[in-house]
Amino acid sequence: MTRLQHRILVATDGSRPADAAVGAAVRFPWAEPSSACVVVAQAPLLPPASSDDRRAMEQAYRAAADRAREMLAKRWSAVEAAIVDDAPASAILSQAKRFGATTVVLGWRGHGKFRRLLAGSVARIVAARAPCPVLIVRAPVRSVRRLVVGYDGSANAERAIDFITSLQTPPNQRVHIVTVVEPVPMPASVSLLPSSVRAQIRNEVSALNGERRVKAEESSALVVRRLRAAGWNAFADVRAGEPLVSLLSAASEYRADILILGARATSGIERALLGSVANGAVNRARMPVLLVR
Repeated sequence: MTRLQHRILVATDGSRPADAAVGAAVRFPWAEPSSACVVVAQAPLLPPASSDDRRAMEQAYRAAADRAREMLAKRWSAVEAAIVDDAPASAILSQAKRFGATTVVLGWRGHGKFRRLLAGSVARIVAARAPCPVLIVRAPVRSVRRLVVGYDGSANAERAIDFITSLQTPPNQRVHIVTVVEPVPMPASVSLLPSSVRAQIRNEVSALNGERRVKAEESSALVVRRLRAAGWNAFADVRAGEPLVSLLSAASEYRADILILGARATSGIERALLGSVANGAVNRARMPVLLVR
């Protein structure tokens, strides 16, 4: 099987979440050959910034780049570094294009319901607009062996499976394919109908939910066979419930090192671009989230 030649762009600003992202990039099971590049956004200072202020900021940006290169040297002997004069999201996206990145890795700095909308916006914008998968990291990871994949049969979910098959299988690894079937509810107006009609509608709704579960089990089984053929210890898990809650619950139960999701590419603001489940996972998941489009 031909594997993807991974080119990993790691964004840093010297913060703790950025250091966690660098560490995750080092531990991630990229198949060889792979290469890495560091990008630092040198956002312009607002006037009246002095020349001393500019020099101090340039030194800080260079120190962040050097620190990231030193950490990445544990995995790659030669690491490029780029300091881009632009706002963070634009700098990351432009460097991803120049480098030909196949994955972007960056930290997530959201804190609380309000601050996460502002501080996490860079990660959200990059995930929505990048032409490649984006790994968003909020805390250090010790290893990347247990994967949970939210699978719904969509094109992006299929690309997520393609991405996994392009990786090197680490020791003692497991990947759980979690498909969530959201039950079709009984219409509220049914209560107004005669009992015989209500019973018929309940049976039809039950049959429809049963058919949807069978289809989910069949499609999940195909994905599991495909991943096992690629060397992964893969397992299917079909659940009924609300997708985001069910996926986060599965990720917690399986002690996932990474949660992998397909992010929907639709029109609208960045939140809509990611899709509600992907956006919710970025906000609420404790483990890193890999978004694939």
